[in-house]
Amino acid sequence: MRMVLGLLLAATVSEEELAKLLKQFTQAYVAVEQNYADPVPPERLFYGGAIPGLLHSLDPFSAFLDPDQFRSLRDMQSSVQKGFGSVVSIAPGRVVVLQTLPGTPSARAGLGAGDEIVDINGYRLDRLELEHLVELLRESRQRPAQLMVRRPGVATLMTFTLVPAELASPSVSRAFLLRPGIGYIKMESFDDATPDEFDKALEKLDAAKLRGLVLDLRDNPGGVLPAALDVAATFLRPGQLILTVRGRSGPPEEIKVPADAKPLDMPMAVLVNGKSASASEIVAGALQGHKRAAIVGEPTFGKGLVQRVFDLKESTGLALTTAYYFTPSGRSIQKRLASLHTPQAEPGKGGITPDEPVSLEGLTPLRAVLEANSSFLQFAQDYTAKHRNLPAGLEVTPELLDEFQQFLSWRQIRPGLSEWSANREWVRVRLKTEIYNLAFGVEKGDEVDAERDAQIQRAIRIITAPRP
Repeated sequence: MRMVLGLLLAATVSEEELAKLLKQFTQAYVAVEQNYADPVPPERLFYGGAIPGLLHSLDPFSAFLDPDQFRSLRDMQSSVQKGFGSVVSIAPGRVVVLQTLPGTPSARAGLGAGDEIVDINGYRLDRLELEHLVELLRESRQRPAQLMVRRPGVATLMTFTLVPAELASPSVSRAFLLRPGIGYIKMESFDDATPDEFDKALEKLDAAKLRGLVLDLRDNPGGVLPAALDVAATFLRPGQLILTVRGRSGPPEEIKVPADAKPLDMPMAVLVNGKSASASEIVAGALQGHKRAAIVGEPTFGKGLVQRVFDLKESTGLALTTAYYFTPSGRSIQKRLASLHTPQAEPGKGGITPDEPVSLEGLTPLRAVLEANSSFLQFAQDYTAKHRNLPAGLEVTPELLDEFQQFLSWRQIRPGLSEWSANREWVRVRLKTEIYNLAFGVEKGDEVDAERDAQIQRAIRIITAPRP
């Protein structure tokens, strides 16, 4: 306990005052331990009360990590988790396999695109709400699982037994061409493997020949700082400032692009939203600060804290805020919080504000109904089961749309003519996405989905516009 208090108080409190405070705490602890109505384990008082209470008064992000939490943090940083290697679509009461990754337990067991998992270890999925379904899937990845599967065209349920294996979680999940010469890279997080994965994605796209690049950082919560610096330096000139770190100990630290960097210079747009945080904001802020890329989408989360994890005794840890990140223009990334008692973070500011604000289109009543009952996925399952060898350039023709409309009618969904006409193009792309997910893999489905993504389409228009 003295170690924890010392970290926070030693620099501002005299030895005598610190000793007095510790004596008062010890007296309070002894009074509780000897006189409380029920016996109280010391771990509960320290791990669950005293230390978390101490940190809670600082900011929402500083935290004490008990042995289990500390172990989980180390596991998360490795970016390796247990799983079965399948990509699934989840809706209330339904889980449908979209793709199995080569060499994984799912692929070896024989699961395939279009298979619907109806039971896991004796739990019927059609009886579970969405949040319970997600929790069951998470738990099932930790131990062998028996699955009951309904396969299109097969009369009886099939049984599969899967044993989870350690699988690397890629931080760069997608890399493809939105159109000739215009590349797209989706980054899920920033970890130790990100620089290598990012280089491979650029190589896949033949970056030297690109006429533009869309970097998608939406829903990216951040990660390790060196990975973010590496990605930002890929597009900035040697010596340019990436960010400044300011804390109470020592002078501000300026982090710049290495002198030997060889940046790419194609036009760029970066996509962000309210779940883009931390390392994502560092990259977006650096590229925006030097006018290297247009930032498209919605304001970011606003988490610009430098956090250091201190290893304590008994396999515990302490995540502590030690400084703040600032963009090249001098703006604090950290959003001002009522509980954040520091002059370092500017009040009322924080996060990255897009150069081109674009909100995603909401669901109309018809779209909400179609998504809620998995109409697209169920039709795609039936369609791909009947048409095993679909051509790579498949388009959703007016005849196929008519077939889908008849399928909806059988399910008692009969939109009026005006409502169908207003949503017809959205329905076409959405239906094509699900068919491609099952027939050609989820990356091909994502390529189709980009056609109806307003933020991606705005980014394409920006980077293909004539440059001054």
